[in-house]
Amino acid sequence: MGTMGFALPWEHRIPPVPRDRERRVEPFRDPALPAGTVGPIGTDPAAEAAKAEDSALAAACQAGDLRAYERLYALQGARMKNLARNLLGNPLDAEDAVQDTFLKVQRSIGSFRGHSSFVTWTFRILVNTCHDARRKRVRKKEVANKDETGESLLPELRAPSSHPALRLALERALAELTRHQRDVFLLYEVEGFHHSEIAAMLEITEAASKNTLFQAKKNLRAMLEAPRSGDAAGAR
Repeated sequence: MGTMGFALPWEHRIPPVPRDRERRVEPFRDPALPAGTVGPIGTDPAAEAAKAEDSALAAACQAGDLRAYERLYALQGARMKNLARNLLGNPLDAEDAVQDTFLKVQRSIGSFRGHSSFVTWTFRILVNTCHDARRKRVRKKEVANKDETGESLLPELRAPSSHPALRLALERALAELTRHQRDVFLLYEVEGFHHSEIAAMLEITEAASKNTLFQAKKNLRAMLEAPRSGDAAGAR
């Protein structure tokens, strides 16, 4: 399962979290056992430690420990800003979305029941916050960009600093995806989340997440390759 090598156009982007492409779960081997002997199938010490830390972090936040929120930000803040920037298109809106998310997490921490990981629950709030921000921004632009005839004008795309044709094509292609396709694509290909995590964030099934990713890649490929085919035909 590899990525498309898709580079998003916004400047000063935080690098995505590396994903283990070979094996996601290594079997646990007890150091006391002979080499080549493994423990229970599917046991992963690193995953178990991460799960334990996630549970402890959730419990501390529910207890009102502000240091736990600081720890959550230290662990996930950069990743949250990166996702928010890719969903919203600029760092200022991304900063606001992350701040709003932490406020919402604090206000609604009592409703966390542990049906998903605490981090997944937090990112679900972030995604919803970004969607709310996008809707508000679109409404404001629709009002501000009305011409004299009352027709809505498209917002002007920012001029990129390099490879303008490619960057504009990427921006337009992403904008043409459905909201769910864009969300799944960014969460999986850019941020490195697993389909099980994406399913919990977006409240869909894993099968739906995989299918949506497939459709997103298919649509992006079609949109980005179409101009090339047209250019080739025109050159004949």
